[in-house]
Amino acid sequence: MKVNQAELKISAVAISQYPEDKLPEIALVGRSNVGKSSLINRLIGRKSLVRTSSNPGKTQTLNFYLINELFYFVDLPGYGYARVSKAERSRWAKFIEEYLMVREQLGVVVMLTDLRHPPTKDDIAMYQWLKYYDLPVIVVGTKADKIPRGKWELHKKQLKTGLELVSTDKLLTFSAVKGYGFDEVWKELMPYIN
Repeated sequence: MKVNQAELKISAVAISQYPEDKLPEIALVGRSNVGKSSLINRLIGRKSLVRTSSNPGKTQTLNFYLINELFYFVDLPGYGYARVSKAERSRWAKFIEEYLMVREQLGVVVMLTDLRHPPTKDDIAMYQWLKYYDLPVIVVGTKADKIPRGKWELHKKQLKTGLELVSTDKLLTFSAVKGYGFDEVWKELMPYIN
């Protein structure tokens, strides 16, 4: 997809603040610092529409990015970030869960994990939660440029096994730095946009 228009439309923490235009939505979930912002920026061909940071925990709201007036990328706060208070993590969990449970426009959840490492307990819990509620999931292993290409399949197998990935769920390899997986990710997202 060629992206001609992309803007942060709304930052929300409650249902009353969500966009009301009924466009399809693609949610991105993942551990803090796994590369959600970088993935969105790479897919839309912008360097800094979505703020990236080396300090995890920067995204603290549901950020709705309107793309080509057709659909939204919804960037959710990262999980597993220890420097945030328990009360704050609990508040985030509440509005994230509320969004994932009730949003009719949500087409698919893109769950990002770091391809270099086995899935964390938080990754496993998130994947199991998404499957329990029967939400469509695409798993994306990020930071692929940090691993030799010849080892990608080994690392993908490690993710599949660790998550107990359902055979119908896709597992894609991606690098925001090099652009690996760009076409494959768009190909999997397109059915949820039209």
